[in-house]
This record gives sequence, structure tokens and C-alpha cells, in this order.
Amino acid sequence: MRRCDVHFLQAGYCRHPEVATLTGGSLSSAVFPALAGLILHPIEGPVLFDTGYDEAFFRATDPFPQRLYRWLTPPTLPEQASVRLQLKRFGLSPADVKWVILSHFHADHIAGLRAFEHARIACAKSGLDAARRGGVVRALLGGVLRDLIPSDIDSRLVFFEERPRTALPGAFRPFAEGSDIFGDGSLLAVELPGHSPGHWGLVGRGADDGLHFLVADAAWTCRAIRENRSPPWITTAFLGNTRSYRATLHNLHRMQTDAPEVLVTPSHCAERAAQIETASMDRRA
Repeated sequence: MRRCDVHFLQAGYCRHPEVATLTGGSLSSAVFPALAGLILHPIEGPVLFDTGYDEAFFRATDPFPQRLYRWLTPPTLPEQASVRLQLKRFGLSPADVKWVILSHFHADHIAGLRAFEHARIACAKSGLDAARRGGVVRALLGGVLRDLIPSDIDSRLVFFEERPRTALPGAFRPFAEGSDIFGDGSLLAVELPGHSPGHWGLVGRGADDGLHFLVADAAWTCRAIRENRSPPWITTAFLGNTRSYRATLHNLHRMQTDAPEVLVTPSHCAERAAQIETASMDRRA
């Protein structure tokens, strides 16, 4: 696999009772960060994996019924925390981003998409089709805010389902293959069904030769993967498919148990966010 420089950015967060995301969890409110990946590809240039929250989310949820989304999952976006603004730390601007890879179309993963108007967009066709299906209320119930999807998205798309299939390194077993987004073996999209229609993760190798698996919402936390503890069925059934979600989580648990060297990053894991912040502080010291 071609090596890429992999970074993570926290673009806001929201709060939920832990029990909503972990069977047997606490009733206390827990912080769930919105993590996005910034991958510096040696040929393709800057690549994003999701975008986290953005100021566009608040504009999209001003009207009713979209405002219900903001009430049910109230997010916080600190000043200068959107991905498009954090890029300055890397000497980049939104215009420099060549690709945005989307795990799925929930609003907390695509809120900043319109800021990257020059980027190609890689996603699952099944995910985009589901996001476009039905009326506004149906989309909202599926976690989708259609105002966040660029009007010209069709001219910029590459679908995971149409890319060449490539075998994954053995450390990722029982996950066997992925879709080779760039055709060079560097970034492989891996289907992780259950959370929502067209939900995929991303496999890559870092500049330090470490293996990364960005699993988006296939698990809310690293703890859930270690302990193979899914959310309550009402959570998984509301947005996706409980049986598929639990099968995916079980496979992640098997992989992580057998190959602890694989660095797994769920998009909303506070534990990983703390590790990322510590590593960032060490680099700045």
C-alpha cells in the first residue's frame, strides 16, 4: 500500500447519554466528537475523509422541520473549529483539497462539504441514492440534510461500488477486500453495513507505515469495539439495520483482537480524540 500522511481534525462535538450508544452504558451525558481525516496523498494531494460539523449545519437547521435535527442532537462548534478553517494549520485552504471521501450522508459527516467546491467526491452510490429518496421529512428521519449536498455533486462523483476491488492486508481479517479509490492501493474503501445505507470506512497506511482503519459510525467508540458492545437495538434500528450493525461490530472486534496494531478511529470516539490531541501537542512541543 502506498503510504500517506494521516491526520485527524475535530470539527465540533455533540452530547448524548452514553446508554444511547452503548448497551448497558451510563445515563450521564457524554461528549461525542466529530472527527474528520486529513490525508496527504503524495500524488493526489490533500484528501478529506468526512468533514465533521460546519457553520453550514446551523444554517441548514434554521428552518422547521430541519431544526428538529439540531434539537435532537445539539452540536457545539467552537470558533475556528470547522475543518475548512483548521486547514490553515497545515498551510492549506479549502481550494487545495482535491478529494472528499464520504463515509455516509449523515449531516455531522457532510456539513462542510460545500466549502470544498473544487474537490472530487467519492462515496457509495447506495448512500447517495438513499439520501435523495423521498421527501424532506423522510430524509430528515434518516439523518440527512439535503441542503448540505452540493448542487453539482453529480459532475464530481466517483462511486466506491465502481472502483477496482483489491485485497486488504491480512491484519484486517475478517475484512477481505476494499474498493481502490485512486487505483494505486493507497486508500481502500471498505463497506461497513448497518449504521445507514451506503456506510463505508477507509483503510490506508500512514507515513510511519502504520495501518489505519477509519470506521466512521460502525462503532461510536473504541470501547464498543474492544468489548463488542453495540448500542441498544432502538438506536441501530432507527437509522439502519440492527443485525447488520452488530455483525459489522463483531467483525471489527475480531480484527482488533487479532491485530491490535491496526489503528482504528471511530468518528465520534472521545478516547481517540484525546489521543489525537496528545499526539498533536507532542509534535508542537
